[in-house]
Amino acid sequence: MTIPAPLTGVVPPVCTPLTPDREVDVPSLLRLVDHLVEGGVHGLFVLGSTSEAAYLTDRQRRLVVEAVVAHAAGRLPVLAGAIDMTTPRVLDHVRSVTEAGADGVVVTAPFYTRTHPAEIDRHYRLVAAASPVPVVAYDLPSAVHTKLPADLVLQLAADGVLAGLKDSSGDLAAFREVVTGARAHPGITGFGVLTGSELIVDSALALGADGAVPGLANVDPHGYVRLDRLCRGGEWSPARAEQERLCGLFGMVRVGDPGRMGGSSSALGAFKAALHLRGVIDCPVTAEPQVALSAAEVERVGKFLATAGLL
Repeated sequence: MTIPAPLTGVVPPVCTPLTPDREVDVPSLLRLVDHLVEGGVHGLFVLGSTSEAAYLTDRQRRLVVEAVVAHAAGRLPVLAGAIDMTTPRVLDHVRSVTEAGADGVVVTAPFYTRTHPAEIDRHYRLVAAASPVPVVAYDLPSAVHTKLPADLVLQLAADGVLAGLKDSSGDLAAFREVVTGARAHPGITGFGVLTGSELIVDSALALGADGAVPGLANVDPHGYVRLDRLCRGGEWSPARAEQERLCGLFGMVRVGDPGRMGGSSSALGAFKAALHLRGVIDCPVTAEPQVALSAAEVERVGKFLATAGLL
């Protein structure tokens, strides 16, 4: 199927369940897809940061896309990350995920070396020219060390290069610049602007965002779908209460001891522990070399779930 223009609603970045020996756990992955679909989400994004795409081999990436596309069976659009350091490597991923059936690709700026805006512009134009499906830009400065300039994004959108933007920068002012710029630009139509922040979905939608790509929606898809519906209905007071409940639930990402693990190990470990505790996936392991949560930390995840009414 094709992705809507613009892409709207809640599009979770789908976790990648793994077996104890760190292979893709396809049965758990498909149960997770069912969990998200039953929660009412509007699309699926595989091979993003929450999917641990950076840790997966090319074979594993391909398997994830094939499995999710086949199981989704056209019920929802499936976007796939084509994330790598340079344009030629990204083009290889675009070829692989589209052959596997992805309806759209999500692409960051190049990284490893610092890139000039002119090089980022060229990167996206080359990717779009080669991609048989729409291209969504992924603004992830924490990982790629480059903030996508709003004027560049808007020009690429006006030229038909980009179908949308997933903004995980956390910069609400810059996000607003893209939202208002896209709305005002006479040459931009069907361009979706989505926030990747779990904590400001209500604010982003109030600014005019088209949707959200929250990792926490793996754990509580119903909550984010409810939040999206309340915001679109102008029910801002209950929307604020729902957002604040989700902000409380998001506290689980900090259960890991920072003295022995990084923030990614803590956050992704918490999401997977929560999915395991909720009976969605069989095993909560994360990819190497991330550090596992302790039993006490997993217990704390359970307390967050219980407080949010999910356990």
